[in-house]
Amino acid sequence: MARLYTEEHEWIELDGDVATVGITDFAQGQLGDIVFVEVPDTGAELTKGGDAAVVESVKAASDVYSPVSGTVTEGNGALEEDPALVNSDPEGEGWFFKLKVADKGELDGLMDQAAYKAFCDSL
Repeated sequence: MARLYTEEHEWIELDGDVATVGITDFAQGQLGDIVFVEVPDTGAELTKGGDAAVVESVKAASDVYSPVSGTVTEGNGALEEDPALVNSDPEGEGWFFKLKVADKGELDGLMDQAAYKAFCDSL
């Protein structure tokens, strides 16, 4: 499945019932140098649009929201040791968490890459 995006600048990529979630290159660019990341614990229950993680930069602290509801299967522990991964590879090794998706129908309101690019261009 293709990568989808939220208006809060999270990306989500589904592989079967498990989705990987992170923030977009646009978001990390707005935040600046990332100095701290707190990812959710394995087993945490997340709701669509609810707080999932925290990211702090030299400019600001920001919440990362879950694009869909589900149960966290893994947090990216590498970010605790090297939060700058979010800057260097936000849509790759800088992912935040993986979760088992509760309702794939919640993906319907998300944007594809072209729509997300148009959204960012309008900001």
